[in-house]
Amino acid sequence: MANKVYDSAQAALNGVVQDGQTLAVGGFGLCGIPEALIAALKDTGAKQLTCISNNAGVDGFGLGLLLETKQIKKMISSYVGENKEFERQFLSGELEVELTPQGTLAEKLRAGGAGIPAFFTATGVGTVIAEGKEVRQFKGQNYILEESLTADVALVKAYKADKAGNLIFRKTAQNFNPVCAMAGKITIAEVEEIVEIGALDPDEIHLPGIYVNRIVLNAHPEKRIEQMTLKAEA
Repeated sequence: MANKVYDSAQAALNGVVQDGQTLAVGGFGLCGIPEALIAALKDTGAKQLTCISNNAGVDGFGLGLLLETKQIKKMISSYVGENKEFERQFLSGELEVELTPQGTLAEKLRAGGAGIPAFFTATGVGTVIAEGKEVRQFKGQNYILEESLTADVALVKAYKADKAGNLIFRKTAQNFNPVCAMAGKITIAEVEEIVEIGALDPDEIHLPGIYVNRIVLNAHPEKRIEQMTLKAEA
């Protein structure tokens, strides 16, 4: 078995990332984002990228770093309300945006990873989401046809990996990371801990190593809080 563990995020991206690629990037808000890989991606200088991600980061962090350097030409996302630079680029026509309902986005990635080219869903029927898409009726209800998504490269964040690439995620980080990993032709996982093969309980593994090509250790991620609301003192 080829060695999947790389010494750094930069090394893990080397020979993989190119201009014009489509990348699936895991995370939910700022929870579970592959922050070291995103920062290393910025340093590659790759441009004209299409990024599939539930969120678009915030100003100065996460995918916000790539927006600031204008390396992203298109975002396929569900929620983008925390990034002023994203808003500026979109309103000025500098950034192409494909807004997708959150559950539909997750299913597009899951289907892509499972080899399913498209599926019907009731989500978005009768809205702008349905414009230009096939509508079909099943049992008296209208559904729209959504095409699945795949990516040239997937960047994901997990809590723990063994050296075969089997991954364990923690809490909210399990939302989009597994389906992003499945949808990527090449998947790179940033993890907080790497253990020997056989150290993980098979019943605790969330994503089999067959989906993971490269692993990089980030033992001390920042884990920034996107929105913090505190109760005012009386």
